[in-house]
Amino acid sequence: MVKVVGLVLHPRRDCGAAIAAIVEWAKSRDVTVLGLKDEINRIDCDAVAVSPEEMIERAQVLVSLGGDGTMLRTMRLVEGRKTPVLGVNVGRLGFLAEVDLPDLPGALSAFDEHRFTVESRTAVRTTLPGGKEVSAFNDIALVRVPGEGLANVGICVEGKNFVSYAADAVIVSTPTGSTAYSFSAGGPIVSPNVEGLIVTASAAHSSFNRSLMLSVDERLDLDVLARSGRLAVEVDGIIEGYVTEGEALAITPVPAAAQVIRLGRTSFYERARRKLRVEGSAQITTGDAGDATVVDSFEQNRYEILLGGEVAGVLHYRRHGTYVDLMHTEIDQAFEGRGLAGRLAAAAFTDARNRATPVKVTCPFVSGWLERHPEFSDLTQGA
Repeated sequence: MVKVVGLVLHPRRDCGAAIAAIVEWAKSRDVTVLGLKDEINRIDCDAVAVSPEEMIERAQVLVSLGGDGTMLRTMRLVEGRKTPVLGVNVGRLGFLAEVDLPDLPGALSAFDEHRFTVESRTAVRTTLPGGKEVSAFNDIALVRVPGEGLANVGICVEGKNFVSYAADAVIVSTPTGSTAYSFSAGGPIVSPNVEGLIVTASAAHSSFNRSLMLSVDERLDLDVLARSGRLAVEVDGIIEGYVTEGEALAITPVPAAAQVIRLGRTSFYERARRKLRVEGSAQITTGDAGDATVVDSFEQNRYEILLGGEVAGVLHYRRHGTYVDLMHTEIDQAFEGRGLAGRLAAAAFTDARNRATPVKVTCPFVSGWLERHPEFSDLTQGA
């Protein structure tokens, strides 16, 4: 049984509601909640403030509250340990997070009922010329510094030169990071369950611009060649140092460097399709917005709007005995701009009127929608 949970927070987003839900769940189960001192002290809550070292030693599970950057930081914090990480998206749609904020209570219940799995994630590591060791769960990239020339980088595999890229950047990505910088540079989408590395050139100025997929057992070196400009070394998007002509980086993959919690509600490919807006001839037609249907998915505590056979958006709610709380509205990026969020709000209020149930509105979108539709305002008076 989980008895100690650690929290890692986004530095700016409001995580108060998520922390309150976790603390409430923990109190009823005699679970201790830890938070990093620099993060938790700015929030009035019952979490215990500790150092990163103490959190790593004590926490049996880490919960990342924020976006993809917070999730990456949390994974680096427990790199090499078996401590699993649950990603909770607080704010806009995240790619690495497993659940959105309204789904957090259900995710916590999954811990109690052991309805989750744990998957391993590969990291990539290198040592900078000054001796500093860095690691990433998305990618390590050698990026041109504006005004200082192209990235002229030799790709050496097993001690032999394979190809030289002249480009704006050369990216070494994990499968987890295949949907990040590597994807924007034309690299492939790779399942995070694959063990390997992807080498991709961004805006290549050479005739060969294809990506290279390597096994974790193969040695990879990046050589900064003659006529290359000074290059920034970006580690998960953060500049950690620089390399110049004649220097080299040995890139080391680290299989199973972190463990992430999966609840099985969405697959990697569903998230990739939605986040990256993957479309093609095999995709089911999206249909006309007038054909959309709203259903109450009461088991998941949300209204769903269906269009062309797909869930185009959701309105999360929570029933509290005598009233219903409309909490969060989200429309899939592929279906935005069609008025579907308003359709969800109207359906929710119509359902509440039919049930004679008062409505509390905590969703900012629904609150604004209600101002434009005062005919439903009477429903909020008893909540």
